[in-house]
Amino acid sequence: MIQLIGILNVTRDSFSDGGRFLDPEAALEHARQLAADGADIIDVGAESTHPDAEDVPAEVEIERLTPVIERLKADDVQVSVDTHKPAVMRQVLALGADLINDVTALCDPEAVAAVRDSDARLIIMHSRASGARAERRVATPPSRRTWPLEKRPCHPPETIVDKILAFFERRVAELTAAGIARERLILDPGMGFFLSPLPEDSLAVLRELERIAALGLPVCVSTSRKSFIGSVLGGEGTPRPVSQRGAGTLATELWAARHGVAYIRTHDVRALRDALTMLTAIERGATPAPRVGD
Repeated sequence: MIQLIGILNVTRDSFSDGGRFLDPEAALEHARQLAADGADIIDVGAESTHPDAEDVPAEVEIERLTPVIERLKADDVQVSVDTHKPAVMRQVLALGADLINDVTALCDPEAVAAVRDSDARLIIMHSRASGARAERRVATPPSRRTWPLEKRPCHPPETIVDKILAFFERRVAELTAAGIARERLILDPGMGFFLSPLPEDSLAVLRELERIAALGLPVCVSTSRKSFIGSVLGGEGTPRPVSQRGAGTLATELWAARHGVAYIRTHDVRALRDALTMLTAIERGATPAPRVGD
């Protein structure tokens, strides 16, 4: 059963909804709506990871997160926290966080120490960025950048998926050697600017998700409203605005759902839950209950 992770940004400057849920009451209202829409887990983040985001000190992250986590846990909601800071990890785990979602894959030894003795599941993300923030840098040959999108090669000579597989094999071995149980780990291949500014890199990862799932650990995918969707739908010179990427997002999420992922992290939980419900009904041949008067 695929688990849906609803995104809750308690930030000033997230690329899709920065500032909307900075107030704790607004954040709680949105979180409860996400849960009502079918989210199994609420992923709360207090620092954006987009390329132009502000730096948020650990104490400010904790201040933003604490009232939201406390109230959600009181409502018996599963909570994931999106952070790379060890001090934040320790605090939210003490508050009862069920998952830690780290875009740096616990690269800080202090982060490993912070989570080692907890029972929380751990989402470790592959990224080609140098830190905890996505980058607009181009990490692929310039010749590929000059080709029209529809004519670019789907796979560079050394494929992005090969690199992702090598990264996860190495990182899982390192974390288990450091005392993290393998069964706690969830693999996120990264998407959009975390891979590169070139949309075909994210598309290549989607095409080959089953290779990542074959590593034998749950896979989490978060394509929601990402830059590569805007580029595909609108072209790189005039990308589709974030507010108009809903249908493209849903297409990528349904693809992921049918190619081996265990978790999908999304802004629009209701659309994805409804689409998955319909797909399941079609596959199983389910017949809706008759309406009164039919």
